[in-house]
Amino acid sequence: MQIFKNRWFAKFAKDEGISDEKLCKAEKDAENGLIDADYGGGVIKQRIARLHEGKSGGYRSIIFYCRSDRDFFVYGFPKNAQDNTTKAEVKEYKELAKITFSLSDEKLEKLIQTGAIKAVACYE
Repeated sequence: MQIFKNRWFAKFAKDEGISDEKLCKAEKDAENGLIDADYGGGVIKQRIARLHEGKSGGYRSIIFYCRSDRDFFVYGFPKNAQDNTTKAEVKEYKELAKITFSLSDEKLEKLIQTGAIKAVACYE
Protein backbone atom coordinates (compact mmCIF):
# COMPACT_ATOMS: atom_id res chain seq x y z
CA MET A 1 0.00 0.00 0.00
CA GLN A 2 1.30 3.42 -0.96
CA ILE A 3 -0.13 6.54 0.65
CA PHE A 4 0.37 10.02 -0.76
CA LYS A 5 -0.69 13.58 -0.04
CA ASN A 6 -0.91 16.32 -2.61
CA ARG A 7 0.93 19.61 -2.12
CA TRP A 8 -2.17 21.39 -0.83
CA PHE A 9 -2.95 18.68 1.71
CA ALA A 10 0.69 18.48 2.84
CA LYS A 11 0.63 22.20 3.65
CA PHE A 12 -2.74 21.88 5.39
CA ALA A 13 -1.49 18.95 7.49
CA LYS A 14 1.70 20.79 8.43
CA ASP A 15 -0.18 23.98 9.37
CA GLU A 16 -2.66 22.01 11.49
CA GLY A 17 -0.09 19.72 13.10
CA ILE A 18 -1.47 16.55 11.51
CA SER A 19 1.31 13.98 11.47
CA ASP A 20 1.88 11.26 8.90
CA GLU A 21 1.16 8.84 11.75
CA LYS A 22 -2.39 10.22 11.97
CA LEU A 23 -2.81 9.95 8.20
CA CYS A 24 -1.65 6.34 8.35
CA LYS A 25 -4.18 5.68 11.12
CA ALA A 26 -6.99 7.18 9.00
CA GLU A 27 -5.98 5.01 6.05
CA LYS A 28 -5.66 1.92 8.26
CA ASP A 29 -9.17 2.55 9.64
CA ALA A 30 -10.48 2.68 6.07
CA GLU A 31 -8.62 -0.51 5.22
CA ASN A 32 -10.36 -2.16 8.20
CA GLY A 33 -13.77 -1.04 6.94
CA LEU A 34 -14.12 1.94 9.27
CA ILE A 35 -14.99 4.50 6.60
CA ASP A 36 -16.80 7.63 7.78
CA ALA A 37 -18.39 8.39 4.39
CA ASP A 38 -18.06 6.50 1.10
CA TYR A 39 -19.03 8.71 -1.83
CA GLY A 40 -18.31 6.01 -4.42
CA GLY A 41 -15.83 6.15 -7.27
CA GLY A 42 -12.92 5.72 -4.87
CA VAL A 43 -13.70 8.87 -2.88
CA ILE A 44 -14.08 8.64 0.89
CA LYS A 45 -14.19 11.03 3.82
CA GLN A 46 -12.28 10.13 6.97
CA ARG A 47 -12.11 11.86 10.31
CA ILE A 48 -8.76 12.69 11.86
CA ALA A 49 -8.50 13.54 15.54
CA ARG A 50 -7.03 16.81 16.76
CA LEU A 51 -4.03 16.61 19.04
CA HIS A 52 -5.16 15.55 22.54
CA GLU A 53 -8.81 15.44 21.39
CA GLY A 54 -11.14 13.02 19.70
CA LYS A 55 -12.26 12.68 16.10
CA SER A 56 -15.70 14.27 16.49
CA GLY A 57 -14.37 17.83 16.77
CA GLY A 58 -11.32 17.24 14.64
CA TYR A 59 -10.58 17.30 10.95
CA ARG A 60 -12.24 15.83 7.89
CA SER A 61 -10.14 14.54 5.02
CA ILE A 62 -11.04 13.60 1.48
CA ILE A 63 -9.10 10.56 0.32
CA PHE A 64 -8.94 8.93 -3.08
CA TYR A 65 -9.06 5.40 -1.74
CA CYS A 66 -8.16 2.28 -3.69
CA ARG A 67 -7.89 -0.70 -1.37
CA SER A 68 -4.54 -2.50 -1.71
CA ASP A 69 -3.03 -0.01 -4.14
CA ARG A 70 -2.52 3.74 -3.79
CA ASP A 71 -4.35 6.20 -1.60
CA PHE A 72 -4.19 9.98 -1.95
CA PHE A 73 -5.08 12.56 0.70
CA VAL A 74 -6.29 15.50 -1.38
CA TYR A 75 -8.31 17.83 0.83
CA GLY A 76 -8.87 18.49 4.52
CA PHE A 77 -10.71 20.89 6.75
CA PRO A 78 -11.56 21.43 10.41
CA LYS A 79 -15.08 20.21 11.14
CA ASN A 80 -16.15 23.61 12.46
CA ALA A 81 -14.92 25.45 9.33
CA GLN A 82 -17.01 23.74 6.65
CA ASP A 83 -20.34 22.01 6.28
CA ASN A 84 -20.74 18.68 4.55
CA THR A 85 -19.29 18.12 1.11
CA THR A 86 -21.69 19.20 -1.65
CA LYS A 87 -22.88 16.96 -4.49
CA ALA A 88 -20.98 19.14 -6.97
CA GLU A 89 -17.76 18.75 -4.96
CA VAL A 90 -18.23 14.99 -4.76
CA LYS A 91 -18.72 14.83 -8.52
CA GLU A 92 -15.48 16.77 -9.08
CA TYR A 93 -13.62 14.55 -6.61
CA LYS A 94 -14.82 11.43 -8.44
CA GLU A 95 -13.58 12.79 -11.77
CA LEU A 96 -10.23 13.71 -10.27
CA ALA A 97 -9.96 10.33 -8.52
CA LYS A 98 -10.42 8.54 -11.84
CA ILE A 99 -7.58 10.57 -13.36
CA THR A 100 -5.38 10.12 -10.29
CA PHE A 101 -5.86 6.34 -10.16
CA SER A 102 -4.90 6.08 -13.84
CA LEU A 103 -1.47 7.68 -13.30
CA SER A 104 1.35 5.49 -14.53
CA ASP A 105 4.27 4.77 -12.22
CA GLU A 106 6.41 7.10 -14.35
CA LYS A 107 3.94 10.01 -14.10
CA LEU A 108 3.54 9.47 -10.38
CA GLU A 109 7.32 9.52 -9.95
CA LYS A 110 7.52 12.82 -11.86
CA LEU A 111 4.85 14.31 -9.59
CA ILE A 112 6.82 13.18 -6.57
CA GLN A 113 10.04 14.67 -7.97
CA THR A 114 8.35 18.04 -8.58
CA GLY A 115 6.81 18.07 -5.10
CA ALA A 116 3.22 17.99 -6.38
CA ILE A 117 2.74 14.74 -4.44
CA LYS A 118 4.55 13.53 -1.33
CA ALA A 119 4.71 10.05 0.13
CA VAL A 120 3.22 9.57 3.57
CA ALA A 121 5.67 7.80 5.87
CA CYS A 122 3.99 4.96 7.72
CA TYR A 123 5.90 2.81 10.18
CA GLU A 124 4.28 -0.27 11.61
